[in-house]
Amino acid sequence: MKNEQGELKTLDAVCNEFLERSRKGEEITQKDLMEEAEKNHLSEEEEDQLFDWVQQQGIFFSSDEEMLDEEAGTDDASEDDNERGPEEEDEPETDDSPEPYIEKGRRKTVGDSVKVYLKEIGQIALLSAQQEYEVAKKVAEGDKEAKDLLISSNLRLVVAMAKEYLNRGLSFQDLIQEGNIGLMRAVEKFDYSKGFRFSTYATWWIRQSMVRAIADQSHDIRLPVHMTEQITRVKKVERQLLQELNREPTAEEIAAKIDGMTADKIRDIQKISLDTLSLESPAGDEDNSTLSDFIQDTSAVDPVAYANSSVLREQVDMLLKELPEREEKIVRMRFGLDGTGKPKTLEEVGNECRVTRERIRQIESKALRRLHRSMQINKQFRDLRD
Repeated sequence: MKNEQGELKTLDAVCNEFLERSRKGEEITQKDLMEEAEKNHLSEEEEDQLFDWVQQQGIFFSSDEEMLDEEAGTDDASEDDNERGPEEEDEPETDDSPEPYIEKGRRKTVGDSVKVYLKEIGQIALLSAQQEYEVAKKVAEGDKEAKDLLISSNLRLVVAMAKEYLNRGLSFQDLIQEGNIGLMRAVEKFDYSKGFRFSTYATWWIRQSMVRAIADQSHDIRLPVHMTEQITRVKKVERQLLQELNREPTAEEIAAKIDGMTADKIRDIQKISLDTLSLESPAGDEDNSTLSDFIQDTSAVDPVAYANSSVLREQVDMLLKELPEREEKIVRMRFGLDGTGKPKTLEEVGNECRVTRERIRQIESKALRRLHRSMQINKQFRDLRD
């Protein structure tokens, strides 16, 4: 976000703004952090510093954490999982399965491989706060098994967050994959000594990984993260108005529903969000024609014009051969008809023929008069010229 003067804010300025908002009792989410970081072009290192600073100040996103705990069951479920007996662990409850994270309308579109994956991670026990602390401590000491355990016990958190970013250009599988990359990075960077839950820290990196993947991969031409968010907002309002009005809403109507956006800005966003088309895309269902079959190639030579120009070149060549040898040579050199395709100046022709520029001009004028008379006589040439 830019300040009133339109300048990008520094990391210190962003931190001060969040501190002021916190003092006023405003709720701050991880999305707020991400948007500020992107809009002010903060580097990856500065983003890390911003996130760490916010945690150190005790400013944190209860809304994000509550939402994720509610969806992934990171607190209550962990205690239930760890209090189960051996018989209970063999038959995990259906409520713990991640499949409910997929909306009913989308379940049929999820591939078998994803269903298998969701079933597998649904059987992995979640860690309690104390267990998480002990495992994170071992990770810091270089224990690879502890690292794998911390990752696997939070895979359901990734699935819960992936649901938020469906229908933004990446498949559910790709979102999970990108989220898992963010999760692994969070495990490597997590500092258990600060006293925060790992899930709180991991959501930042998981979300960052998904959002950046959408920006990088969902369009043939990469869009900045903040622009991707704006496109999402505009499309959401556009769909709502389409249902209300039963027609395509105008830019002015969309702008009226979004604070801080003008109709011109809406039009710009709509242009940017347009998908690219391949020239090989089918043009219809009835034949094998493609889009390229209906688009004019302005650089292509018209067949009729090309045929006429070929005949015209032949006629010019015949007329030049009727000239005396010296005049033919000079005219060809002057007009680039000597095979080089590059016309020569009077001085260049004079040097090659070892005569003065004036003499070349006289010979050229005489030759052109001869050609003009021949053209008047030659009806076929006259028709081609017209």
